[in-house]
Amino acid sequence: MKGLLVTAALIVLAVVVVVVLVVSVLIYNGLVRRRNQVDSAWSQMDVQRKRRYDLIPNLVETVKGYASHEQGTLDAVTEARARALNAQDPADQASAESMLTGALKSLFVVAESYPDLRASQKFLELQQELSATSDRAAYARQYYNDAVLTYNNAVTTVPQRIFAAVFRFRTREFFQASGEERGPVRVQF
Repeated sequence: MKGLLVTAALIVLAVVVVVVLVVSVLIYNGLVRRRNQVDSAWSQMDVQRKRRYDLIPNLVETVKGYASHEQGTLDAVTEARARALNAQDPADQASAESMLTGALKSLFVVAESYPDLRASQKFLELQQELSATSDRAAYARQYYNDAVLTYNNAVTTVPQRIFAAVFRFRTREFFQASGEERGPVRVQF
């Protein structure tokens, strides 16, 4: 009888150990999946930003052909683009995006003064492409923030929090638009 009791206790202990190991693996893998989803979302944001940044030199060149004496505005757009290309983390990226958006608004204001430029097919195509790319970038930012929210919730709630601390999973930073970008964008031609 005593031997049967010891055997039963060992079986129960083994089952508990196996269950704890399986749950641990599932929690760890869930955290890894969520972290990878955040990294993937950041990468998608990066793709859309690069696409936007690649359009800007063409836009500047088109405007330069019509409004060559507006060099200060053109330089501001170029400088803002360079800063945005070099931004690394979400806060730095948001600040650079805000600066670039402001510079582009100035460029579009300059374009209003040149009827030939506003009528240029190339300028109109670039403007439409930039607008479409900005829409895709906004969606990518939203997807990134959703992924960060899911990940941060997993990292900060029990029991995942215990595993997150042990395996050094840290919360991620949201991409937050500056105050100017939170309002409606109005560009008129």
